[in-house]
Amino acid sequence: MMRLPSYRYRAPRTVQDAAAWLSESPADTMLLAGGTDLIPNMKRRQQVPSTVIGIRGIAELSQVNERNGVEIGAGVTLTALVRDQRIRSAYPGLWQAVAQIATPLLRNMGTIGGNLCLDTRCTYYDQSFEWRQAINFCMKKDGDICWVATSSDHCLAVSSTDSAPALIALGATVRLVSASGTRELTVSDLYANDGMNYLTRRADEILTALHLPKADGWRSTYWKLRRRGSFDFPVASVAAAARFDGDQIVEARIVLGAVASRPLEVPAAAARLAGQPLTDGLIASVADDAYALAKPMDNTDFELVWRKKTVRSLVTSALRELRGDDMREARTKLARHPLLVVS
Repeated sequence: MMRLPSYRYRAPRTVQDAAAWLSESPADTMLLAGGTDLIPNMKRRQQVPSTVIGIRGIAELSQVNERNGVEIGAGVTLTALVRDQRIRSAYPGLWQAVAQIATPLLRNMGTIGGNLCLDTRCTYYDQSFEWRQAINFCMKKDGDICWVATSSDHCLAVSSTDSAPALIALGATVRLVSASGTRELTVSDLYANDGMNYLTRRADEILTALHLPKADGWRSTYWKLRRRGSFDFPVASVAAAARFDGDQIVEARIVLGAVASRPLEVPAAAARLAGQPLTDGLIASVADDAYALAKPMDNTDFELVWRKKTVRSLVTSALRELRGDDMREARTKLARHPLLVVS
């Protein structure tokens, strides 16, 4: 049995108290919401904070409000979002992404803010302390070599958040609060392509909320590859969102997940789609753009060359679904989850 290390636990009731306590020792303090990522990491000694600040008791973090779109508190559980009909009807891409995270029990505990801040993953990192010690650890924790690519000067652990690609595609923003003030940035700007320093959130900041702009004219979808039809992290995914004027796309965003240390936007695809109807030829060209950008590493499930090839198929399926094609059979076959069929 893996046991937790010793730590001090503090439970604030307001964001201001949490931010003040976090500012006392940000380098040695971590935030706990649902705990579905942090607690296992602490048991494996991947993260060993001396102080844990539990923010689940902060009421304002658990609210969903309609404010020129939708504002979602970072402490809203994944289950609550799956059950929210406003999310399902207006932002189906986000709903599909959240509904495919882990299992019902974990979604009951896990939060949207926690999934956005999900630690990057790697075959050489997500192991017990003893396993990692046997290989002299890795660059991400306690070592100095990235075993994925031993000549690399930075960590190549992969981003495995499901919600981030969907939120980037939808143009969402996040609010970060610290004892010194508040700032907002796009979800895209929350990430850096580095397996160790994958968040631009400072150690003294708390992600308190995210904001989705109005969905007027936008359609969205999320497609995910994993070995099992439930529970597994993505090993390749795509979020697609497009604003239509009739059959013609006005603007679009394509975002790839689990193929780098951050979600990857495909700017060439967005430029190619603007002002065009979604023909089969255009869809094939956009899928080629995404395929060229995706560079998965050999540090997750499945063979990396095949994972790269699936990106083309995932983008094709996503765009066909945005076009209005009946993708229920293909989606059920891939996800093995009938609730993910969008009516």
